[in-house]
Amino acid sequence: MRIERWEPADTQTLQGCLTVWQAALDVDDPDGAPMSARVLGGWLRLGWVGDPSEAWVLTTQEAGVVGFYRLQLPDLENLDRALLHVVVHPAHRRRGHGGALLRHATSRAGSVGRTVLAGEVRNGSPGDFFAARAGAKPGIGAAVRVLDLRATPAARIAGLRTAAEQSAAGYTLVSWTGPTPAEYLGRLAVAISAYEDAPQDAGVETEAWDGARVRDRGDGTVAEMGLRQYTIVAVHDASGDIAGMTQLAVDPGVPEWGHQALTAVTRPHRGHRLGLLVKTAMLQWLATAEPQVERIETGNASANRHMIAINEALGFHTHGEELHSVEVAAGGLQS
Repeated sequence: MRIERWEPADTQTLQGCLTVWQAALDVDDPDGAPMSARVLGGWLRLGWVGDPSEAWVLTTQEAGVVGFYRLQLPDLENLDRALLHVVVHPAHRRRGHGGALLRHATSRAGSVGRTVLAGEVRNGSPGDFFAARAGAKPGIGAAVRVLDLRATPAARIAGLRTAAEQSAAGYTLVSWTGPTPAEYLGRLAVAISAYEDAPQDAGVETEAWDGARVRDRGDGTVAEMGLRQYTIVAVHDASGDIAGMTQLAVDPGVPEWGHQALTAVTRPHRGHRLGLLVKTAMLQWLATAEPQVERIETGNASANRHMIAINEALGFHTHGEELHSVEVAAGGLQS
């Protein structure tokens, strides 16, 4: 058994990681969204928000790649934390591989001054029991929801959009594909920062976004992964501020799935149904821009009742068991 760092140029090992990822998905979340090799490689290198990250791969002489972990090391906020994702092929579980990866990740995190390891597991899953055995404490709950577009009448979405528009006088929708136009970078950063009052685990610092971070770590990460990204914003006519926004991405390697990114409404503009407005507009746009998309996946903190209500009105249904965050003090890991 060997644990070695994955290098982005090593496409053969990446393919092994993809095989492990898909095998784990087939067992742990058989109806979940697959991931293409390019997106997996981007995620291992950059995560979803461009933080410094590293991936380590466990191999055996007999089977090759049987597991890996990804360690995210935030460098702008939360400098005491490392975010960890461990995956082991189901055929090679219960042989100590997960524990070996966890101990290795703990050592790596400690070597760069991180004192907390954080992750996310499904309730009652093997990962949940694995985390508990390691001494991890549960945190905030969340759920994955899926919208089946094949069973969602277009008239239903149109009706919801019309209802939202009646409360959204004085706002204009603007949309774009790909990178954020320069004139919107700063204003979009303000809208993204509206997420700061979303439910969080205690002690977690919220991310401070500005135009450069949107360009480099938001749009830049999406471009590295080769995702097709769609953005819709609601601009307040009187001030020019972006009052609400939503983003959605499609992996060209798995084109039947859409992946909902952030939806946010700034505090001064809440109460005008802007969240529902931008999300219904996105679904209508997607029907023409990406007609092959069959399902959209999103996630919500269990305490975020407002966004959950919007998603349920659109037809999203809870997918699989709920999740919860977990944390363990890196120095106090139980073997």
